[in-house]
Amino acid sequence: MRKLFFLLAVSALSLLAANFKLYLKDGSFQLVREYKVTDDRVAFYSVERSDWEEIPADLVDLKRTDAETEARKAELDKNATENAEEEAAAREIRNEIRKIPTDPGVYQLENGELRIIKESEAVLRNESGKNVLKMLSPLPVFAQRATLEIAAAHSPNAVPAGQPEFYFQLAKFETPAIVKLTTRKDARVVEKVATIPATKETFEEREPVETFTKQLSDNGLYKIWPQEALEKGEYAVIEFTEGKVNARVWDFRVE
Repeated sequence: MRKLFFLLAVSALSLLAANFKLYLKDGSFQLVREYKVTDDRVAFYSVERSDWEEIPADLVDLKRTDAETEARKAELDKNATENAEEEAAAREIRNEIRKIPTDPGVYQLENGELRIIKESEAVLRNESGKNVLKMLSPLPVFAQRATLEIAAAHSPNAVPAGQPEFYFQLAKFETPAIVKLTTRKDARVVEKVATIPATKETFEEREPVETFTKQLSDNGLYKIWPQEALEKGEYAVIEFTEGKVNARVWDFRVE
């Protein structure tokens, strides 16, 4: 359907470009397909009457006619180029989408080849002791704290430095994001979690990366990539709902 629309648009532009105004010096004009100047006469093909006609050359404003025709042709050429670029970009996106599985998960395309990023096993670990969480309350509220962690200090999924692009097929319509992980000796922290026992409210603290996110389909396929080049370190693509502590994690490292 999109291709048909593009072809119709190009055809319409071609027809418009074929017709133009032949201006007369009295300010009126004839809508013509083409014209020829022969000695003191101007012959033109009238679009209105579908026939050739002639008029004295001294009645025709050729300077205005040619200037407006060239400007209009340049605008039509510009629009045609923009339409062609948009169609090429849309075609490229369609080609990308066809390469991405419909199964929920995170994927990359490396030189056109599919790379599947395996989901990480993230574990919520309680911290010993209690900490005071300052809230908008006259009294301090004690919170239970924990960390969402991935075992091992480094991810097995290495990506080159720069702005890596990930294709994210969401399992549910939740929030996709890229976060920077905090490295410990034997684990990496995805986020810190604090729970208020009395109210069961949960607060999550993570280090987000500023990203661009583009929806590629209606069934939850997104493309996500960092706005700036990532520094060397440990990262993860996550899918989550704020306050639910339900993050699914796909880790990677920038070398």
